[in-house]
Amino acid sequence: MNNYKKWFPIFVGPILLAFLMVVIIPMIVGIYFSFTDWNGITNTPNWVGIENYIKAFSDEKFGDAFKFTASFAVVSVFTINIIGFGLALLVTKKMKISNFLRSIFFMPNLIGGIILGFVWQFIFTKGFASLGSIFGWSFLEGWLSTTATGFWGLVILMSWQMSGYMMIIYIAAIQSIPDSLIEASQIDGANGLQKLRHIILPLVAPAFTVGIFLSLSNSFKLFDQNLALTGGGPYDSTQMLALNIYKTAFTMNKLGLAQAKAVVFLLAVAVITVTQLYYSKKREVEM
Repeated sequence: MNNYKKWFPIFVGPILLAFLMVVIIPMIVGIYFSFTDWNGITNTPNWVGIENYIKAFSDEKFGDAFKFTASFAVVSVFTINIIGFGLALLVTKKMKISNFLRSIFFMPNLIGGIILGFVWQFIFTKGFASLGSIFGWSFLEGWLSTTATGFWGLVILMSWQMSGYMMIIYIAAIQSIPDSLIEASQIDGANGLQKLRHIILPLVAPAFTVGIFLSLSNSFKLFDQNLALTGGGPYDSTQMLALNIYKTAFTMNKLGLAQAKAVVFLLAVAVITVTQLYYSKKREVEM
């Protein structure tokens, strides 16, 4: 016990100090600036109280960005986790190329968001346009020029990037299922769909909780891909919350207002993710 008390602060201390310096202290300073009219330049910002919060809630573009982000997050959570789980089922079939497929499916997650955004922008604007002209598919032309296509472009990009990461989580959960349960179900005559429904899905439920939490939080915080792929266009109709806050701070030089929006954003994401974790855990118990 004495050795534990001796080594605990040595190992935990540096991490705790780094967490305080990088996360906690900047968050507290940011909350303070959300009550000021700081423009990022002056050293003596004026205290304005809750004026920035009133402006944030009355900002139509901020409200539209919240609605767009929420819709994107809901769709992305489904696509990312369904594709990730499907890929996990595929690569756990004990095929000869399973390890190769795992590497290929996970690789997009290693590419930076800005690079992915520009790559997919080229695919959507040039590649899709070429295919549309060759096959006469008019719906492929002018991709990203409308709100709907921009929305689905972001969903495709995010799903392509994150599905491989979710796949790793689901692979770990599937491989932790005892072989005796699978063998017993086969002896009882269960087919593939019955094994999936009654054995695999209930036992993988904790992994779904983690996967939904990660995909939900990452979808709400999406910035790099939104900036590179659509830039919020056309007419800010595909602007997500993080990009709206960024433009408020560094385009309009209203860092106090941007901090207020960031605090609202933080609280909204916290409430949504905690609610999701609560109901997901409750669902695990029921399963």
